[in-house]
Order: sequence, then C-alpha cells, then structure tokens
Amino acid sequence: MAYRDWLREFKDQVQVIEKPVSSKLEVTRFLKDDPRRAYHFKDLDGHEAVGNLWATRERIAHALHVPKDDLLSVMLRALHEPRDPVTVADAPFLKNTSTDFDLADSPVPQWYPRDAGRYFTSAVFVAEWAGVRNLSFHRILVLGPRRGVVRIVPRHLYAMIRAAREAGEDLKVAVLVGVDPWVLLGGGTSVEYGMDESRIASALRMAGHGKPLETVRLRNGITVPAEAEYVFEARFTGETHAEGPFVDAVQTYDVVRQEPVLEFERVYHRDSPIFHLLLSGAEEHFNFMGMPREPLIWEGVGKVVPHVRAVRLTEGGCAWLHAVVSLRKQREGDGKNAALAAFAAHTSLKQVTIVDEDIDIFDDREVEWAVATRFQADRGLLVIPGARGSSIDPSRNADETTAKLGIDATAPLGRLKEFEKARL
Repeated sequence: MAYRDWLREFKDQVQVIEKPVSSKLEVTRFLKDDPRRAYHFKDLDGHEAVGNLWATRERIAHALHVPKDDLLSVMLRALHEPRDPVTVADAPFLKNTSTDFDLADSPVPQWYPRDAGRYFTSAVFVAEWAGVRNLSFHRILVLGPRRGVVRIVPRHLYAMIRAAREAGEDLKVAVLVGVDPWVLLGGGTSVEYGMDESRIASALRMAGHGKPLETVRLRNGITVPAEAEYVFEARFTGETHAEGPFVDAVQTYDVVRQEPVLEFERVYHRDSPIFHLLLSGAEEHFNFMGMPREPLIWEGVGKVVPHVRAVRLTEGGCAWLHAVVSLRKQREGDGKNAALAAFAAHTSLKQVTIVDEDIDIFDDREVEWAVATRFQADRGLLVIPGARGSSIDPSRNADETTAKLGIDATAPLGRLKEFEKARL
C-alpha cells in the first residue's frame, strides 16, 4: 500500500492542513499539539507530508489486519518464523528518478531550536554486505545538497560499514522514507547479526494480509521494499563528521559525536510523494522503537515464569527505559526473577514493574493502583547498581552504567482475592 491509502483508511483521525507550513520548527508545533492525531500537510515548504499517522497501536493493528491484543504474539511469531520476500519487476517509485537533486529543496525538518540542523527521522536503511542484509532505523543530519551524517550505534550497520572499509570499499545502502508499518516494525527489531529483518517484515505482512513483502532491485544492486514514497541510493564515504545536538526519544538534547558521512547519489519517488514525518520523543517514535522490543522481553520473562500475559514499554519511560509486565505467579520470587529476566532481555531497561494478570498494563492508573495496594518496598524492591544502561539516558553515569529498579507489585501467592479491586 502507500501513504495515500492509509490516509483514506484513517480519514476520520487525520487533520488536513491546507495552508503553507514551514519545516523549520513550525511543523513540530502541529505534531506536538495533538500527538495522537495524524496530520496531513498539503504544503510543507512546497511538499506533501504526513506525521503522527502511526501514533496509536490501534492504527498499526488495523493496518496489519490483526487484533490489537494480538500484536505482541504476531510480532513474536514473525521473529521465529520469518518469511522470504518476493522480488517483483516494478515499483511505483521507480517511475520518477534523478541524480540531480538538492536536499535543501525537501520537507526534511529542523525539529527543535538547538538541533544541529535538518534531520531525517523516519529513514529506514537497507544494507547488504558479504551475503548479509540489514534493515534498520537511523537519523540523518543534512550537511549539504547531497550529504548527511548518520547516528549509528555499534551494531549491525556499524559492523557492515567497518567491514567494507577494511575491504577498501564504500558501503552502498538504500534509504527509504514513507514505508508500510510492517517495514517500520521490522526496521525496529533487534536480532542477531545475519538475520534479515526484511524477512520479519514479510512475516508481519503475511500474518494479516496473506501476502509476503514485495521487493524490487535498485540500480545500485540493493533490494528494497516495493512500497515506499521516497528511496535514495547512497554510500558511506569513510569520512566522519560531528552529529548533534538532536532531541532524542527522552526529549532532551543528545550529545555531539563523530559519526559516518553518507553521500546521496540518486533519488526515486512516487508520483506526488508523501514524506513521512516522525517526531522524535512522541507516540509514533515510541511505537516503532518500543513495540519491537516487547516480544523480546516477553520471551525472556517467559523463560522464568511460564504464564506471561502482556508486556508494555511505557510512553512515560520513553518506550525504552521503563516497562510493565503482567504475569501469573506460580511461586514466591517469580516477580523478582521476572524483573531480572526483563533487564537481561532489554539491556537499556532501567525500571520494570511486575504486576498480576488481572491488571491492565495499558492503563497507567491500574498499574499505579497495583503498586499502591500490592507493593511493599521492604520485600518487593530490587535495586541493581552499576548495570549497563542506555546511551540516551541523560542521568546515566560517566561510564554509561545505571542503577536498575525492579518493583514486584504482585499480591502474595494464594491471596490474590484479598487484593482484588471491587467490580460491578
């Protein structure tokens, strides 16, 4: 599908902005004003764009054609049963292509006043090296007409760039903007090196639509999803450049680092393309950053407590640092073991609250009620000092360690009825 199709599907939840809007700061005000409402900008510095489209789990579930409560199990199944995409001969974006373009003439925004400049935030990278494919999210600071600098944590794409440099080559990549939610979820997953995340995206599409992901080969040899609004061919040059400051998921300015430089070489786009605006530190960012990690936490906790009901990385914890897990206890100590397993499954996690299965973990008041009525700090508190933390946590120690907090807010075994909330 394409973004215009999704805009029709969710038309009652989309606010169309006909008047001209500036991509420098003004667009941020719209998206922050109502972070769950989708905005369709008809004139963002002369371009068409959409933001907040995937700001709710309900819309994502609807697009995948699965019930909202099944999202976690569907993603977990996609991780364990990935499906090969199918290669097709043509794609709508192949109709328009050019090597003569200037990123200054684009809807790429400057989001916040102290940001280093204009940033791609919804860019999904596709890279291939030595038989390995990788699909991943990375922000790009625009440096010039066809150059950018990319924030890359030391994981799979980083390893590919280094391997290519050691071989005396520039790593060729494709950069996609405006893709379907199964591709966005696939790009947000964290799996072992060598596992192709586009196969996870294909399994997600297959789950609800009964069709695998369709892909097409670009002129530079990279194979990408066929449904995209914009596609760029690019290469990492081997240079580095200062990247940042930038407002990251925790809504504070991230530090300046030396990061790899990207040279854009060719652009493809659909007729009347719609640019995807992803506001960092808002609901849409949280969904594609946090939701792909929830199955990993579910699986990790499930190895120590068999009956896990649900897992949620909370918006208040930036969908990265705080989690809630509901489960059915079988013996005392399960709550603490579950907390330890959650920390092991998602190493950036800083706080986890464990509750009984009768608690709706998607209701913050329900979770706080469980802590208020079932938790005692002298028996349910778990503090782990000096643990590996997250690089986006501004309170982390100088060596990037952190103290982790587990809260066992489960009722004593066999006494749950004494702690039940009265209901009609």
